[in-house]
Amino acid sequence: MRALSIGMRRGLAEHGQYLRNRRELFGSLLGTVGIFLALALWQGGEPVEGTQASKAVLMAAGFVAFSIFSVALLGLPMTITADREEGALLRLRAIPGGIPAYLVGRAVSVLAQIVMYVVLIFATGLAFTDLTLPSTAGDWFTLVWVLALGTLAVVPLGAALGALLPGPRNAASIMSLPTTGLMIISGVMLPMTVMAEPVRWIAQAFPLYWTGLGLRSALLPDSMLAAEIGQSWRPGETAAVLGAWAVAGLLLAPWLLRRMTARESGARLAERQERRAAQGAF
Repeated sequence: MRALSIGMRRGLAEHGQYLRNRRELFGSLLGTVGIFLALALWQGGEPVEGTQASKAVLMAAGFVAFSIFSVALLGLPMTITADREEGALLRLRAIPGGIPAYLVGRAVSVLAQIVMYVVLIFATGLAFTDLTLPSTAGDWFTLVWVLALGTLAVVPLGAALGALLPGPRNAASIMSLPTTGLMIISGVMLPMTVMAEPVRWIAQAFPLYWTGLGLRSALLPDSMLAAEIGQSWRPGETAAVLGAWAVAGLLLAPWLLRRMTARESGARLAERQERRAAQGAF
């Protein structure tokens, strides 16, 4: 309980620091909320082919899903690898309960960022597009469980990747391309029906597509089903796939993180610092 309490305070403090860092905050918001607004104003007024729903509403659901995906699979792994490179995890290992408190803090910080992005994208969509909030209790329930399960499906996965990736610079270069590719093919900006069949199968293997599908089912009218695979919202499959990713991440991440922290040593830290110094010299 002490580690949980310390971790929650640490996570909220880290999120407060993130909000005070204007350069990082502005860059993050411009990269997600700003792009959503620009695309929505540019072509969001056009209806999706075969439906009466505008592309802006489709994009709103997609960008909410992508914000969860990107914070967990880009921001979290880079933060964990940076803390490892700087020796923070090695120092925390010497403190009783230090690593559990650290992991709780990282989870709280990530969840706070996700909530911020979700609120801002919804607010932007309501202000500048014809996006409307759910009108029935069933749609609100769908919105809540999809957001919760979609988050749980990727945050442990991001922690696992942070334990595997070699460093923060490598993490960014390794993860940026596949993340951007999944954004393009997973219905974030374009309806899935315009994708080739092999591309659809690839997209359906990852949680981004299913989170977006679940959000569209809560936010879009049923007329939008004409632009969906199988003309169905597939709530059961959405829950099953996101649940499977969540279970896999929750089983894998703790083991990988324990393995990573157990392997840390002063010699490894010194070796990494010497390598960074040598790279900086060139």
